Parts: sequence; structure tokens; C-alpha cells
Amino acid sequence: MSRPTRPTRPLRADNRYRAAKSSSSAEKTGKKPAMRAKKASGTASKRRPRTARRRRGGGGGIRGAFRGLVNWVFRLVWAVSWRFGAVLGLVIAGAVFMIYSTLPPADDLMDGRARGSVTLMDARGEVFAWRGDQFGGAITANTVSPYLKHAIVATEDRRFYKHFGVSPRGVASAIRINLSEGRSALQGHGGSTITQQTAKLLCLGRPYVPEDWKNEAAYEADCRRGSLGRKIREAIYALALEARYTKDEILTIYMNRAYLGAGARGFQAASQRYFGKSAADVNPSEAAMLAGLLVAPTRYAPTTNLQLSRDRADVIVGLMEREGYLNATEAAVAHANPAELSEAAEARAGGYFADWIMESAPSFLASETTEDVVIRTTFDKRLQRAAEEALAWVFENKVRGGSKAQAAIVVMDADGAVRAMVGGRKTKVAGEFNRATQALRQTGSAFKPFVYAAALDLGYSYNARVDDAPYTLNIPGSGPWSPKNYDRKYHGMVTLTEALSQSLNVPAVKVSEEVGRENVRRIASDFGLKSDLAAGPALALGASESTLLNMTAAYAGILNGGSSVTPYGLTELRLLGDSDPLIGKEGGIGERVISERAARQLVWMMYQVIESGTGRRAKLDGRPAAGKTGTTQAARDAWFVGFTGDYVAGVWMGYDDNTPLSGVTGGGLPAEIWHETMLRVHEGVPVSALPMDAPARAPDAVAEDGATPRNPSNPLNSVDRAVDKAVNRTERAINNVLRSIFGG
Repeated sequence: MSRPTRPTRPLRADNRYRAAKSSSSAEKTGKKPAMRAKKASGTASKRRPRTARRRRGGGGGIRGAFRGLVNWVFRLVWAVSWRFGAVLGLVIAGAVFMIYSTLPPADDLMDGRARGSVTLMDARGEVFAWRGDQFGGAITANTVSPYLKHAIVATEDRRFYKHFGVSPRGVASAIRINLSEGRSALQGHGGSTITQQTAKLLCLGRPYVPEDWKNEAAYEADCRRGSLGRKIREAIYALALEARYTKDEILTIYMNRAYLGAGARGFQAASQRYFGKSAADVNPSEAAMLAGLLVAPTRYAPTTNLQLSRDRADVIVGLMEREGYLNATEAAVAHANPAELSEAAEARAGGYFADWIMESAPSFLASETTEDVVIRTTFDKRLQRAAEEALAWVFENKVRGGSKAQAAIVVMDADGAVRAMVGGRKTKVAGEFNRATQALRQTGSAFKPFVYAAALDLGYSYNARVDDAPYTLNIPGSGPWSPKNYDRKYHGMVTLTEALSQSLNVPAVKVSEEVGRENVRRIASDFGLKSDLAAGPALALGASESTLLNMTAAYAGILNGGSSVTPYGLTELRLLGDSDPLIGKEGGIGERVISERAARQLVWMMYQVIESGTGRRAKLDGRPAAGKTGTTQAARDAWFVGFTGDYVAGVWMGYDDNTPLSGVTGGGLPAEIWHETMLRVHEGVPVSALPMDAPARAPDAVAEDGATPRNPSNPLNSVDRAVDKAVNRTERAINNVLRSIFGG
């Protein structure tokens, strides 16, 4: 019986040889073939799944194709990225190295001034104002108050000592805030580190060259540009700064160059300007206020808005406490005791007076100086305060609320030295329109003393009489003109003293026509009233214009005995560090305009204005004073100018747009402002007599019927007129001879 045959696997040569080899090897090693086979079988079984996995992973299908594409893209991006990153890193490193190699020592970068500073000192040598860019001297991160150092770091860059010049976290946070507030990524918060801000302050190493820019403001605006390209360049420059300098050196440069409002550059200058002390001595609240200026110097300057600056400082104190720079007690004290401004800062950099000095001094040594200049002035802080308080008191107590009327005050010595100046109702200002020096206004009756000065200088007596009666002049090209008195009445025969004290218009015109308009114009001009003096008969009534400063100086000429006066405020100008002044002035008295005798008589006449005339509201109890009221046509301007034996003061009141004043004359509110000013000015000042000559006899009698004999062609009538004129001519001749011999 045959046995069924099973299909046999074909014998392969490699298997055959492997089996033979395995048997032979087993014989040699003594191992059983079964064990070898089992081992080989196990090895094969382990390898088989890996092959399967590879086949499944790289197998066909959409999923496999997608995975392959992703892997290929990833490998491509990675290959390009690391190569691009390497190239970019090399480029940045090269740029950083190039900038690094050009950076000077840190000390050379602390002072970035392009313009100089002007320090203004009062008559006692105390600083009362600054102008220009103020640099208070170099400070360092090691010499400045630790409170200030910590306030800056806590406010601007709390990770300053940890980053390498650029803070990716800060940039990302700034972008997030900008986008959340509806701005573009690069508008608003910049996320700049202190190092990057220092790079901006250095304008990336590009100095200011005047020939390349329209002005310095254009240069600084370009340095502050915030484009993406500019941000990248700032970051590279910041890396170079970090490589070249230590953290404290970078902070030192930053503290010395930052602009902090009111013309102060650097924390030392700002500390001196706002607090009158060194930046090394500021307390936590002062340090917080200074650091708070960095975000917006003009807006948060304490001289602009003290409360806003204090509110910002409160926030900074909180940041300092959060960062551990202040403990709870120190923070509470700082919150409860906000920073106080120094007296100079409180005065807002000198106000109108400082502005006037800057305009009066040569521009290349003042507003456009590239040097540090020190100017000593005639300014008196006590008198300035007196004038400001007087003006505020009158407007608060005598003027209806909401009035837009303006006023100005000037106080000076008899030689023209200006001691105080108020150019408007807002006194804590700088750079504003100065109504005391810039406003040309009609003078009205305040001009009349110069009409009578001409008559007295020609020999007329203050007892001379003039007929206050209807009077008509025929003006070529205009026809007849008849002046009228303010009260629309006529008062018959009056003395020159009475005519001036009651501010009568008709007698003033008659006297002017009698002595000659040209004489009146000459005397007024010689006293300093040179601004387009009227040519017609209305000259006598103050139709001409003048500034309050020049009008006050003209009255000072009457007080000093009849010599012209040039108002001045600058007494010495020198460069900082120099002992020899470049400019000096000792007085403003010029040439004689009228005789001393005429001046003393005119003072008596003006004394009567206050004693019994239109200026009675200006009377100072127990202190003799002289002056004159002035009201222009339609009451658009009201004046009172007068003097005691010590000071001359002028007051103007009106509207900037020439709106008529309502119910105001020179003898009203201006006289009251003058009175309040002089009361405060003379506190503690001994009483001085006025330089005047009272009449030796009573005025010439006037008949009851008003028909006193007189020459109709000559409105002045005085028994001793000829004698007075002869004496006056003799005095003037002698004075002229003395001036020619002794040079004035």
C-alpha cells in the first residue's frame, strides 16, 4: 500500500547552506541545532514587526501622503530657518560690533546740550527763574538719591538689571495693550527698555548739526520717530550699548539726558528747577514726581499742573512699593506728604519779568545762547508778590465775576530799574502775551502831565490860569473841532494845577496850543513816549499810544527831577564760571528833559490829583503820593500812573479786543489797583517826602462874574509869567554849558 506524499517546500540553496553551516557549527560548539533554530526564529520574529511598521507608516493612502508632505515641509522650513537665523545673527552681531567700536567713554555721552541755559537772579543775587535748556551738572547712578534711581527703574523698566538691552516680554506686552486699546501694534506703548530709550536719546549716535536741520525741534522729532525700521535700529544700538557699558553707566547716561519739562534736561537740572535741591537729596515723593515726568514731561510738569503731577507721583510710589524699593511705612509717608515746589518753580520760571529780560538781552546770549549764561536783574520778589496780590484782591472784591477784562502793573525806581511786572491777570505763566511791554494802548489823560511839563519848562507857573470855556479849532482837512470835558461842563477860569487835578480837557488843549504842539511832542518823546505821537490838537488828550512800561518810565523821569529814563532790568550778564561780566548796567537815567524847577512844580500839581482831584482813590494814608488818571475815548483803556518818594507804579486796565470798559475810569479800578499795590510795596518802608515845591502864594484871583481881564489870544494869565520864563531860560542855559564842559 502506497503512502500519500506531502508537498515539499523547494529546497533553496541559501537555506541548505545555512542549515549545513548551522549543523556544522553546532557540532563544533556543542550546541544543539534546535536551540540555534529557536534563537534564529526568535530573532526573526522580533525583526518582522519593525518591517511591518515601516511598511504601514510609509504606506499608501491619503493619510500617509499628507504625513509625508508635512514632514517634508517641516524639514524644509527648519533647514531654511536655521540657516536664515544664523545669517541674521551674524549680521546683527556685525552691526552690534560696528556700533560698539564707535562708542566713546560713557562720560562723553552724559551731556547732550545743543543750546545753553540762562539762569536769572534777582537784585539780591538769588535765583528766581531759568530759561533755555537747563543742565544741572552730571550725576551718576551711584551718586543720585537711591529713591530716584529706584523710582526710574520701577517706572520705566523693572527688569532693567536682568535683560540684555531688549525685552521681548515687554515688547509683546506693549503690542497686546496697544491692540486691546484699538491702536496699531506700534502705536502707544512701545515696550522700550531704559537701554532702548537711551539709544533714542542719543539719536542712535547721530549728533545735532544745525546746517542739516530746519531747527533743533525738527532734529529731535526725527530722533523720536517710531517706525518699525527705527525700532529695529534702536534695538541693535541698545545691544551695542549693553556690550560697551555697564548697567549703571547706561542708567547714568539716561538720567543726564532725559528731558523733564520746563526746559530741564537731566534729573539734576529738574530737581534744582522744581525743588531747589540736588538730585542726590530728593525724598521718595520728590523722586516719584521726577520719575513720573518721563512719560509726558510737558503734561506732567508740576509747573504746568501740580495736582496732575502729584497724582502721577502717587502711582509711582505704588510701583516702588510693589517692587520692594519702599516698605509700607515709607510709601504711606510719601502718599501723605506730596512734593512741594520751590519758590522759583512756584513762580513759573519768573513769569512776565523773566520773559521781558530774555527779550531785552542780546539773543545770542539769551534765547539763542549756546553757552550757560547767568543774568543778574533788578527784580524784587517781595514787590512782585505785592503787585500780584493787589491785582488778585481787586478783581476778587471789586470786579464782577466772569469779567474778561485784563490789567497790567509795572513797579520801578526813579532811575528806571524795574522791580516788578505783571503782564496780565494770569500771573503764573511764561511766554504769554505781556500787556505791560507788548500792548500799545492810547494813553488818554495820563498824557496830560507832559503838556503841563512843556508849559512849566517854558516858564509858566502852576498858578497860571486858563479859561475852561467853549473852544473850537479849525483843523485843515477835517474842519472845526471842539474838545469837550468828561463831565460835559465848563468851569471858567482855573489854574493849571486845577486843570490837571480835575483832568479838564479844554484847558489841556488850550495850553498845548499855546506852548506849541511840537514842544509837547518833543518833551513827551524825550521822556520816552516815542510811539507815533499824534500830530493834531488831540495830542494833548492822549490820542497817542504807549506801553505801560514806557509810560511808567516817563513818570519816573518826572520824579527824578526831569531827566529821561530808560527802563531796565538787566544789571549784569556773564558766562557761568566767569567772574568778569560781559554786559553791565548801573542805571537808566539819561539826559535832562525839563528843568528841575519845572519838575518839582509838576510833582506838586500831580500831588493835587491824588489829594483833591480825580485820583483820590489812590491816596495813601500818611504817605504823600502823586499821579494821574487816564481814560480814553469810549473807555477802552483806563490808566493810573503815579509815584511816592520811593517807587513809581503804573496800572493799565482794558480788554484785549478793545471792548469798552463798563463804568470804569482811570480814577476807579486802576486807581484802586495802584493803591493796593503801593500799600503792599511800602510795607516796612519809611515815609519819604515827595520832591515838590508848593506854591508860595495863592492862585491869582478870579472875578466873581468870571470876567477877569485876560488876553483872548493868550489863554494863560500869570503875573510872574515873564519872570518865570526868564529864570527858566537861564537855568537851561547854565545846564547846557555844564553838560558841554563835563559831558552830561
